[in-house]
Amino acid sequence: MALVFVVLTVIFLAIHAVPGDPAYQLAGGDTGTTTEGIERIRRELGLDRPLHVQYGDYLAGFLQGDLGTSFVNGQPVLGSILQRLPATLELIGWGGLLSVGIGLPLGALAARRRGVDVLMSLGTSLALAVPVYVLGALLVLVFAVTLRVLPAGGFAEWSQPARHLQSLLLPVLTLSAAFGAIVARMTRASVAETLDRDWVRTAVALGVAPRTVFRRHVLRNSLMPVITVVGLEVGTFLGSSVIIERVFNYPGLSSLLVDGVTSRDYPVVQGVVIVVSVLFVLINMLVEICYGLLDPRVRLS
Repeated sequence: MALVFVVLTVIFLAIHAVPGDPAYQLAGGDTGTTTEGIERIRRELGLDRPLHVQYGDYLAGFLQGDLGTSFVNGQPVLGSILQRLPATLELIGWGGLLSVGIGLPLGALAARRRGVDVLMSLGTSLALAVPVYVLGALLVLVFAVTLRVLPAGGFAEWSQPARHLQSLLLPVLTLSAAFGAIVARMTRASVAETLDRDWVRTAVALGVAPRTVFRRHVLRNSLMPVITVVGLEVGTFLGSSVIIERVFNYPGLSSLLVDGVTSRDYPVVQGVVIVVSVLFVLINMLVEICYGLLDPRVRLS
């Protein structure tokens, strides 16, 4: 909760320090704007009050579950966030599952076989080198424009399952490419380090099958640093999803945040950042729980 409070305070002060007046923009910019009209809008939005008073009112509303009202459309910010949050969670969830589902076995296999290691290193280097907007554009060019097997963008509800999955496929592939490469590299390094431990050689010398040692002991002991990286990188998904949602016209939180920044919609920007911060805290709590499930020493401590 303390971290959320710090984020709330920092984002509130930062967004009010950014040049630009929401009232001036809402008044129409340079087209027929009068000083009286701008001041009237500022009073209606509450921007004419001292900054500490605005902060106190926003903090009081936040503690009551109220994230404010949008300057642009007058709708409750919490309602707009809840409307778009499922799409973002679905995108991140599928992207994370695909990244771990591919990166984990690939990294483990690369640690045991030299040929796979070379191919994995080349593939992950390429995945990390290509920016997400370039990869997204290439996937659209190949699968939507040339082959015409997938939509170039947009979003379909679950009421149309086939179209919904088709609209998710390209954004998920784009989002998970770099993340899967990071998971594969971390898994490869962690498994290779564990395989060099003395207890692994001792278990094999005592007659335990190498596959059993690897599956039951090596892989499990190698997952701790991988889970740490997964927890941290899932938070960066939200940053990458900003570009992806723009490329594929995906209606998630990131596009709502960009629209709020563009229109100087302070409550929307603050609300989205706070919700993202809460999600990041929850993800790290989940990582701590996974530590306890994998390592009995963490549970005892």
